[in-house]
Amino acid sequence: MTAPALAVQSAAPQRSGRSWTFSIGLALVGLNVAVALLTLVWTPYDPSSTAGGRLEMPSLLHLAGTDRLGRDLFTQIMIGARIALLVGLGAVGIGASIGVTLGLLAAFASKWLDDALAAALDILIAFPTLLLAMLVVAAADTATLWSAIVALGIALSAIVGRLTRILAKRVLQMDYITAARTSGTSWLMIVFRHVLPNIWPTLLVNFALQFGLAAIAEASLSYLGLGAPPPNASWGRLLEEAQSTVYTAPFGAIAPGLALLILVIGINLSADGLRDIADPTRRSSR
Repeated sequence: MTAPALAVQSAAPQRSGRSWTFSIGLALVGLNVAVALLTLVWTPYDPSSTAGGRLEMPSLLHLAGTDRLGRDLFTQIMIGARIALLVGLGAVGIGASIGVTLGLLAAFASKWLDDALAAALDILIAFPTLLLAMLVVAAADTATLWSAIVALGIALSAIVGRLTRILAKRVLQMDYITAARTSGTSWLMIVFRHVLPNIWPTLLVNFALQFGLAAIAEASLSYLGLGAPPPNASWGRLLEEAQSTVYTAPFGAIAPGLALLILVIGINLSADGLRDIADPTRRSSR
């Protein structure tokens, strides 16, 4: 058997494996999306009902048990899925809008303005995402769901902006960009016809990873009391509430932590699959 044939045969199982990884990631994310949408029309119990016994173990009546107030924990986790997705979408949307705009401005700007914007982005990136989000929430005086979304969006925008600047500058060095400039094509048309279509696949992978980061950061903010306030059943707040009873009723901490883990794993697997789709040479080299 020739060497090319062996290479094709060895690459096929790897591509198949990556396809299965991508499918598993989409299935896990899809499960969270389905649960979040379901909470808009139905939940097993009223989220504010405390009719259940305190700290009950999982049973047919309460699939995940109850918390220290007697609320159905499975219902709380379902509501938490909706909050996690809302925060992820909102934070990534804000971060993408600000970051892509700043990155493109830096790529097209004069040298001194490019250096100034690049330095500002580097300073923001130097701050840990969670710390920067905490500062923004603290500046808003009151911790709300929307303040957490805005804070995380601003924190994530620096990473998106830096990546956009690097990718856009790489595209602007291509010969067809020089030809477009020579022909009199406006900068705006160059952005929408040439730059964005070439950098969008890589940015999409980054957005997926930022989504997972936003979900973890929101849970961390809620755990610290800076995220979605009650009665919002954020997974981070559920973890904080279960902290005092973790030894007597450990499932109260295990269940929301497991839900967050499933979502983040699904997002990371999906992002890995998107990376293979965006870069076929990387996929075939595995």
